[in-house]
Amino acid sequence: MAVAHSLCSGMGGIRTAGDLVSRMELSKNMKIGKAKEYVAKKLEVDPFELTNEGLMREMREDLGIGVITAVPGIPKGTTAKMNIESLLGIKINSCEHSRSMLRN
Repeated sequence: MAVAHSLCSGMGGIRTAGDLVSRMELSKNMKIGKAKEYVAKKLEVDPFELTNEGLMREMREDLGIGVITAVPGIPKGTTAKMNIESLLGIKINSCEHSRSMLRN
């Protein structure tokens, strides 16, 4: 986990797509190159564009998958995580927990 965290933090984390890449590494046991390719395909960008802060800021706002600074009307927190689940086709434990709490 420490290696995945350090590599993806180096990608800019939520400023770019580092958090998405690390989610794929950890949830699907992918190597970093494969995870970057997967995320880039889902976002319909070139893997080299995953570290472009300007482009990724716009994409994150448009897709509702969270940004560093709060923007009125843009999803944040669990809502953004649920959008990430949908985008990447994965399950996130905190989202599962939130859904289970809503059902009860």
